[in-house]
Amino acid sequence: MTGRLKGRVSLITGAASGIGRASALAFAREGAKIVIADVNESGGEETAQLVRKAGGEAMFIRTDVSCITEVEAMIAAVIQKYGRLDYAHNNAGIEGSALLTVDYDEEEWDRVIAVNQKGIWLCMKYEIRQMLEQKGGAIVNTSSGAGIKGFPYHAAYSASKHAIIGLTRTAALEYAKKGIRINTVCPGFIRVGLTEQAIAGNASLESKFKTHIPMGRFGEGDEVAEAVVWLCSDAASFVTGQTLAIDGGASA
Repeated sequence: MTGRLKGRVSLITGAASGIGRASALAFAREGAKIVIADVNESGGEETAQLVRKAGGEAMFIRTDVSCITEVEAMIAAVIQKYGRLDYAHNNAGIEGSALLTVDYDEEEWDRVIAVNQKGIWLCMKYEIRQMLEQKGGAIVNTSSGAGIKGFPYHAAYSASKHAIIGLTRTAALEYAKKGIRINTVCPGFIRVGLTEQAIAGNASLESKFKTHIPMGRFGEGDEVAEAVVWLCSDAASFVTGQTLAIDGGASA
């Protein structure tokens, strides 16, 4: 640990696995106290244990980010435990079904939008309220490469991820003079979670995906996590409202 975030409190949603877990561990390495939120209780508790095993402090709160009462309760629990919230990585999200736009079921569409888009808004709604009381804080929202360009067969996912960028930029402008910085990361093909599930040992599919990445390889969860920590840290003190693609040059 370098300790540059020592004494600070970081909340990471969707931290039961993948990028969220990597983010929790990265914040912990910098000395922050970690709050892990996810609907996956076993995965969330496992992440908390990994943080503790590495010498950090962590608590897990089961939270459905699409539910306003659960999000409000999550922030209340953070404040009850630690008295403050310095950083938030709003990372929880779902992919939804792979379907043509006209074949998407309305209920499935609503579910993806509720978690990915509404969930980010609900988290910011209560995170920002707390940060206003403290007179400062930093938030990073996870969008996607699918938030920068189209993603065939994933209309709901792509629409929700595009929306996150607009929401982030708007909130960043609203609270820039209040000491709250808000940015977005857009991971591309990262070797965790959805990407790992998609290739599932399929060498030909993995090779096909890599043809779209100028650097010729998948990213790692730690590479996204380090960018998130930097955006939250004082090293990025003049950065807000920005969209950072972490995709090996795929969106260039």
